[in-house]
Amino acid sequence: MTTTDATTTSAAATPDEPIYQVESLIAEDIDAYLEKHQHKTMLRFITCGSVDDGKSTLIGRMLYDSKMIFEDHLAALEADSKKVGTQGEQIDFALLVDGLTAEREQGITIDVAYRFFATEKRKFIVADTPGHEQYTRNMVTGASTAELAVILIDARKGVLTQTRRHSYLTHLLGIRHIVLAVNKMDLVDYDQKVFDDIVADYRAFADSIGIGDFTAIPISGFKGDNITTNSENTPWYSGTTLMNFLETVELDQTLDQQRPFRMPVQRVTRPNLNFRGFAGTIANGVLKPGDKVRVLPTNRTSTVARIVTFDGDLEQAVVGQAVTITLEDEIDCSRGDVLVLDESPAETADHFECHLVWMDDAEMLPGRSYWLKIGTQTVSAQFERPKYQVNVNTMEHVAAKTLGLNAIGVVTFSTDKPIVFEPYAQSHDLGGFIVVDKMSNATVAAGMVHFALRRSANVGWQPLEIDRAHHARMKHQRPAVLWLTGLSGAGKSEVANELEVQLARMNRHTFLLDGDNIRHGLSKDLGFDDADRVENARRLAEVAKLMADAGLITIVSSISPFRTERDTARELIGDGEFMEIFVDMPLEEAEKRDAKGLYAQARAGELAHFTGVNSPYEAPTAPDVRIDALTTSPKDAAAEIIARLIP
Repeated sequence: MTTTDATTTSAAATPDEPIYQVESLIAEDIDAYLEKHQHKTMLRFITCGSVDDGKSTLIGRMLYDSKMIFEDHLAALEADSKKVGTQGEQIDFALLVDGLTAEREQGITIDVAYRFFATEKRKFIVADTPGHEQYTRNMVTGASTAELAVILIDARKGVLTQTRRHSYLTHLLGIRHIVLAVNKMDLVDYDQKVFDDIVADYRAFADSIGIGDFTAIPISGFKGDNITTNSENTPWYSGTTLMNFLETVELDQTLDQQRPFRMPVQRVTRPNLNFRGFAGTIANGVLKPGDKVRVLPTNRTSTVARIVTFDGDLEQAVVGQAVTITLEDEIDCSRGDVLVLDESPAETADHFECHLVWMDDAEMLPGRSYWLKIGTQTVSAQFERPKYQVNVNTMEHVAAKTLGLNAIGVVTFSTDKPIVFEPYAQSHDLGGFIVVDKMSNATVAAGMVHFALRRSANVGWQPLEIDRAHHARMKHQRPAVLWLTGLSGAGKSEVANELEVQLARMNRHTFLLDGDNIRHGLSKDLGFDDADRVENARRLAEVAKLMADAGLITIVSSISPFRTERDTARELIGDGEFMEIFVDMPLEEAEKRDAKGLYAQARAGELAHFTGVNSPYEAPTAPDVRIDALTTSPKDAAAEIIARLIP
């Protein structure tokens, strides 16, 4: 053994030697780093703007500069840049974010891409949102949870339509902090005049939509100018770098803690007989044991006993924390309810005005029943015709009958029961909602509540002494709604007439609501497009319900082409008193029997929105009664229906 070896061995065997001190220091540094990282604040932000403004490149550059790329990822990035990149032999940072094959092939962003990175001061989640107009719905999705928006502008192009659209949406969604990143300054030789002109143009637009303040930064996502350090290429700019602004901007959480306590209940936990807690994420405010709380919408009150978490009970819970709350009293509280401070409760209502962003290819159908999800509440909602649609270029309020894909409008809507809410400006959790199609379960819109309409507070339900049951007893019958649906010419009216005749012979009290006759009065203001057909079906259902309340057997004969509206009528009237009757006749045969010649006019293009030709008919999938109109006479059909109605 050499002297060097002996010395090394001796050192390794002596605990007080420097090598052990180094290991101890390394362990302490790791613990300190993890502790510091755990308590860093988190900022969620988005990048948005028009097509090819450099959003993905900017995020890629930020990931690269913050050392958040592993060596194998960097090697893959360099290989992909040579293969499918747009920057020649240099690294194409956009490929770090654009992961879809279609995105790489076209050099655009299609879906929302989320990326995580951290600096010494803060953690970040950034959403890279697409710039194409057809993917505006994806941009709204990314912006819905963001506190800050980086709106990029190509220095060569200036303020474009999508710049205005995305700016309007970020303002509408309540994003308080906006960075105007004038990108690709390297392609305009870092010209200060170009930058100043773009900022002036954007400021004029921002003032017109209510954006009072924004931070403008000249950058180059590709070259890295003014991203993490001030660039020598822009000596005329003395402001903050983008990264410094992101690290120091005030978070919304600070303001949310100052607002009254709100927690939508997500779940009731009962692990044993001795524990009953209400779990959820605190949306606003601060809560402590001993605070008096109210359960909305039931208005029951109690006192907080414990605030339970996986790591133990808390002496105080703040906004953003997921907790389980136990109460001193056994009161009714379930998913969808909202816990609030007793001294400052939220509002409840069932009729509202809102901003609505429509995100589905199929246009909004006023009067149709949709699912509406707000907080943890899910209710049935109907939207009325828009008050107006917003032209994002001019901010002009445009008259609109409905809303199509990517349209933004102000709309009123009503829910089937009161919901707990706050204006979106005060609470994103209790003021923002999504709209879901009942048939497809697709999310079709996002909305922001402005306020409740006066009807909610001023109009209540007046109890009556003579109720539905009394009307039914007087008539010695069970009320019902017999809803006949089918193509034009299938024979609905003939069956409905025969049905009423046979019921009259049995001394039953009836009324027939015929689709054609209704068009002469109740629905004479409606046309035949999808939206008007939805509204016509809604009116028929409401009238049929009133007649059923009067104890009548109500017969409805209407094409009513959409399943959703027939299902809504069933929900309104009650499954036990609603009977869907499908008068089934093939389209070809219905055309042959068409005495009015309506099918021929529709085929010739003379009649628009005609069901079965240029407007859809959604046949019932499981009707209560199916009448084969080819083989069954109206008399036999009526007898079959009565046999089901009166066993």
